[in-house]
Amino acid sequence: MNRDLGGQVIWITGLSGAGKSTLARELVARLRSHGQSVVMLDGDELREVFGAVADSSRNHGREGRLALALQYAHLCRMIAAQGQTVVIATISLFHEVHQWNRAHLPGYFEVYLKVPVEELRRRDPKGIYRRFDAGELRDVAGLDLNIDEPQAPDWQVEFDPQRSGATLAQDLVNKIQQRNAV
Repeated sequence: MNRDLGGQVIWITGLSGAGKSTLARELVARLRSHGQSVVMLDGDELREVFGAVADSSRNHGREGRLALALQYAHLCRMIAAQGQTVVIATISLFHEVHQWNRAHLPGYFEVYLKVPVEELRRRDPKGIYRRFDAGELRDVAGLDLNIDEPQAPDWQVEFDPQRSGATLAQDLVNKIQQRNAV
């Protein structure tokens, strides 16, 4: 699965609780087991690195989220330019970001995890939806903050409770290999 042209970026996006980080970890483990050098980036960890963790409209409003997403994209480009495969799990649901990524990221492969809000509310691993419903949180992507669903993801995964993270990761590896073979 190594690319002769250098690195590649696998951008996993979806709303909070969609399973982005879980899929990213599974994918990274599979790629590494095949001897591939992979850097994993997670939006939550990157928020901390870039100093944008406080609940505020500056950090979580549209402008703040867009600025962070573009910083993530630039970081991915820098790492991929060194021949690395980058797997990033981030909400970053903005057409501007998806377009920039397609134009500037090597080997860009966009994955969109499309999970119904009802399922996201049921999962709610970080308590975001509960806090929103209680009036404690604003600027929640997909609720009171509009998002842009990807217009042409390389792979869109519709929610299916029967599919495991391991199965999704293997399916994703297969999709990436098919694309890279072309």
